[in-house]
Amino acid sequence: MPWQDRARFALLLALIGGSYWPTLRELVSVWRMDLDNSAGQVVPLVALYAVWLKQRSMQDVPVRICWWGLAAIAGTQMARLAGVLMLSRSLEFYSLVLTVHAAVLLLFGPAVVRRLAWVLVLLLLAVPLPARVHAELLGPLQTFATASAVVGLTLLGHIVQREGNVLQLNEQASMAVVEACSGLRMLTAFVIVGATLCFMGHRPAWQNVVLMLATLPVAVLANTLRLVATALVFDQYGTEAGERFFHGFAGLTMMPFAIAVLLGLLWAMRRGETT
Repeated sequence: MPWQDRARFALLLALIGGSYWPTLRELVSVWRMDLDNSAGQVVPLVALYAVWLKQRSMQDVPVRICWWGLAAIAGTQMARLAGVLMLSRSLEFYSLVLTVHAAVLLLFGPAVVRRLAWVLVLLLLAVPLPARVHAELLGPLQTFATASAVVGLTLLGHIVQREGNVLQLNEQASMAVVEACSGLRMLTAFVIVGATLCFMGHRPAWQNVVLMLATLPVAVLANTLRLVATALVFDQYGTEAGERFFHGFAGLTMMPFAIAVLLGLLWAMRRGETT
């Protein structure tokens, strides 16, 4: 890609960044303050890395200005205006990402957009879920996390009584499965991990689809294992030790566990192709 095209794109990104500066600051604040969305701050770095990986494979892609990009930018700015008028932070966030998509279309054309489709979709993961969607997901995930922990503990031979989202482990120990234990934070992080693995290597599209779909049950399994292990610590060592375990050791080990499972899945799919 000629340096002139890169310079024009950098200039357009700078203009977009200047125009969206208040929105960008708010987005960064959400990443830092809301743990459920903290993984979003990794997404722009992963996207840049993915583009860097694709540089060589994109040398034969025709680059041309596509004026439909102007219409796309006009549409994203209408969405932004609607977000301002409706006091919808999510609309403003999504309009920012979609404006970047439209800028790529304008300066490089539809062929480049098609080649970078996965990267552009990945950028949408940087945007926090709308508040209503977030609230709708939390309740069912919290309930499911509680039920899965009960099943896991029962399989290990422990007698557990459940009252709502509270697990009664014995006469002295009980553990509340609060919203932070719902697994939503883990689910978001694992989807980003799965998307990153999709870029690292050349494999058929169907394998990438399977990998992305697998992040959902892997996240659920990891969260269940974390809750079961925490409940056992609660039972043996008390509330304080259980809370330290949940937020410390158990949290640190779940990401390597997920990466290992997903890499194992990729290995199995590659082996299946060669046999």
